[in-house]
Amino acid sequence: MKGLCILGATGSIGVSTLDVVSRHPDKYKVIALTANHNVDRLFAQCLEFLPNYAVMVDSEKAQQLRDKLANTAGSAIQVFSGTAALEHVATLEAVDSVMAAIVGAAGLLPTLAAASAGKTILLANKEALVMSGDIFMQAVQKSGALLLPIDSEHNAIFQCMPAAYTAGHPAKQARRILLTASGGPFRETPLEQLPHVTPEQAVAHPKWEMGRKISVDSATMMNKGLELIEACLLFSMSPDAIQVVIHKQSIIHSMVDYVDGSVLAQMGNPDMRTPIAHAMAYPERFESGVAPLDIFAVRQMDFEQADLNRFPCLALAYQAIRAGGIMPTILNAANEIAVAAFLERQIKFTDIAQVIEKTMQQFSPDAAHSLAIILAADEQARDVSHRVIADLTS
Repeated sequence: MKGLCILGATGSIGVSTLDVVSRHPDKYKVIALTANHNVDRLFAQCLEFLPNYAVMVDSEKAQQLRDKLANTAGSAIQVFSGTAALEHVATLEAVDSVMAAIVGAAGLLPTLAAASAGKTILLANKEALVMSGDIFMQAVQKSGALLLPIDSEHNAIFQCMPAAYTAGHPAKQARRILLTASGGPFRETPLEQLPHVTPEQAVAHPKWEMGRKISVDSATMMNKGLELIEACLLFSMSPDAIQVVIHKQSIIHSMVDYVDGSVLAQMGNPDMRTPIAHAMAYPERFESGVAPLDIFAVRQMDFEQADLNRFPCLALAYQAIRAGGIMPTILNAANEIAVAAFLERQIKFTDIAQVIEKTMQQFSPDAAHSLAIILAADEQARDVSHRVIADLTS
């Protein structure tokens, strides 16, 4: 049995991962579960899967979890708190695989620690790779860690790569990646209506069930922008070789175009348990709980180019990865602050891209040679973004 640590167990990816684990109790032992603040859900997960360790980032929440676990079947579970505890459980000797599913920059340090420790990284936290770029990939190569993408698009690309392909290396015969996107809930909304979009409308994704931040990212297409940057790093390809394709049915999850004219596509129902199960079973396959694709019910599939005027956040992501250095870190930090402000109704939906662009304009693409540089850039970008928002709302 493989020892599993889930960073972000109470989110949608964590819940889906545990659903897959429950179908294969002979293959995985849950060593550690972590969460930010959802005590009740983590408590239920602890009782069902009996991990050795549980982590709540907030110390008060951790004490609440300890109290709830007392005098239950999970009373022997050790409960830790704080961000350092995330790194600790991700690098435990008993842990073979780490599901990196913490949303945002908060997932960087524990995911990087797991990579440096040589774990199998099931990467669902795209922001960790976007922020740290080459530093993360170098840690993977130096330690011999196995990096397996969980995002449905990157997992699809990985499945379409040649046999025995290893993330971080170029596939010489692959000339182009076609990165698919549903287009989100505002794919056809008249542009003049976008400033009036509410947080409730933005989080109502038409195909995928996701957290609030990721749902807004999907609505602005920043989610696809972050995936573009991630794909450049995971598959060692230039941004000019990656084309974003709007595919509203979300049946084809991405494609790889080869030099001989072949285009390989990975298809399936839009359910995150498919890429999760693929990565967990790799290089084998096992049952995920996902219903077989009824190709006759699909009937047709549509494709169109992404409109960068409609989705300026995607254009900003292309700009950031082409500039390189710390610019992807700046982009990600500004986006996190802008999305939080939108969800709190401080700024309009269309202001999200403005905040990111104005923040990026305050920085030059300095080289990102160290983690210290990246973390400093992240902090500075957040400060600048808050000032930009203050100016917009004054």
